[in-house]
Amino acid sequence: MTAISSKIGFVGIGAMGTPMATNLAKAGYKLVIYDTDVKRTAALASTLEVEVADSLAAIGAACGTVITMLPDGKIVRQALCGETDSYKDCIAAALKPGSLVIDMSSSSPVGTRELGALLEKRGIKLVDAPVSNGVRGAIAATLAIMIGGDTTMFTQMKPLFEKMGNQIFHAGPLGAGHAIKALNNYVSAAGLVAACEAVVAGRRFGLDGAVIVDILNASSGMNNTTRNKFKQHMLSGTYGAGFFTGLMAKDVRTALEVIEATGTSSGLAKPCTDIWNKIEQDLGFTADHTEMFRYIEGGK
Repeated sequence: MTAISSKIGFVGIGAMGTPMATNLAKAGYKLVIYDTDVKRTAALASTLEVEVADSLAAIGAACGTVITMLPDGKIVRQALCGETDSYKDCIAAALKPGSLVIDMSSSSPVGTRELGALLEKRGIKLVDAPVSNGVRGAIAATLAIMIGGDTTMFTQMKPLFEKMGNQIFHAGPLGAGHAIKALNNYVSAAGLVAACEAVVAGRRFGLDGAVIVDILNASSGMNNTTRNKFKQHMLSGTYGAGFFTGLMAKDVRTALEVIEATGTSSGLAKPCTDIWNKIEQDLGFTADHTEMFRYIEGGK
């Protein structure tokens, strides 16, 4: 595998992609950025020395390494391989053999392995490297990054990942990063629902919500939601954690896919998926995922 090229393409300048790309640029990497929303790329280019590509093919032509940070694996595949894998107006059409694609999106691990096989036929390597710890972690460069790929690739790319995160894990072969990311988000999503139900029940019993959260955080019931979301985004009524309900629902569905594909019990995963599917349907894809508290409190 070739080393990281002199220019890195970064596709997906959204809530997570913007600070991730910013940290890479500030670390001295030469970036060529692309997003379907040209206002996002223009805004980033106005504050940093980055190039803006006017098409996906232009990214492929200019770079030997491309990072994707997009909503899901289907969009990643289309950006790389074109509509119905036509290789028209896409990144891979212009990438040279020996190039590297790093998918940092939350994609299906099954789809990632299929995409890896497609790109391999063109001499292009694929690595999956999804992230956790949200927008705050992306801004602070304290993301947890889970990498799927062989050990040599992991070693070569680790310095790059260290500019975006401080917890870098080699999860295993291709697809392993996406698998553990989905399973992690399932655990987080299940814990959020449990915490919301507990706080709603406690308030209806006559307890103060803030006191409930303080006791949970001092006890064995503490989880990411009680520690980082309840007072900050739920009890405050701001519901601004910065992660869409639709993305959480998608990750839980992906986790269920992994669980069922491995013949593992889905006694909790299945109803948890149903709950997140329902809130996505009722509140919409872009509702903040912390709105689960308001949803449950309303008797849904």
